[in-house]
Amino acid sequence: MDLQDFNGDGLYFDEPQSAAVDSLLAAAAEQYAEGGAEPPLLAAQALAPDNLSVLVGLYRFYYYQHRYQDALQIAEQVMAVVGPRLQLPADWRHIDQDALLVAAERGIGLLRFHLLALKGAGYLSLRLGRFEQGKAMLVKVVELDADNRLGARLLLDVLAANNAEIVTFPTAATAEIRP
Repeated sequence: MDLQDFNGDGLYFDEPQSAAVDSLLAAAAEQYAEGGAEPPLLAAQALAPDNLSVLVGLYRFYYYQHRYQDALQIAEQVMAVVGPRLQLPADWRHIDQDALLVAAERGIGLLRFHLLALKGAGYLSLRLGRFEQGKAMLVKVVELDADNRLGARLLLDVLAANNAEIVTFPTAATAEIRP
């Protein structure tokens, strides 16, 4: 299956949303440079918690603010919202080629969106030091995207090229303090 073979179905930003959500997203965009984007984004999420445009806005906001844990939670929420629409297993570890074929019939654009959220979650997990989880997520994306249309293989290549022993440094909470 070629994940670049769009079939004309709508993308996440094509979904209808209320005027109130539109207004809040516009306010977030206007206030981003001054650092005031989060309150309107959270207000939009309160009105439309499963709206993909709102979730993408929150993800991007958190990612570019280097709030990786918050961005990871949004990526996981995206997968939880999109997965059922595509009849994908709730646990990304159980997605296989058969599930991918069923999902593609329901919408290749939405399937790409789901897999990109999984790729993003993998990358964020790596950034947060959750190397096993991050690598497993990226391996799953590569397994499902044999043609590397989503570019996850590069992240695995970088990870493999820089594979070194992970040394945990003590923190103030775990360090032994000697007089």
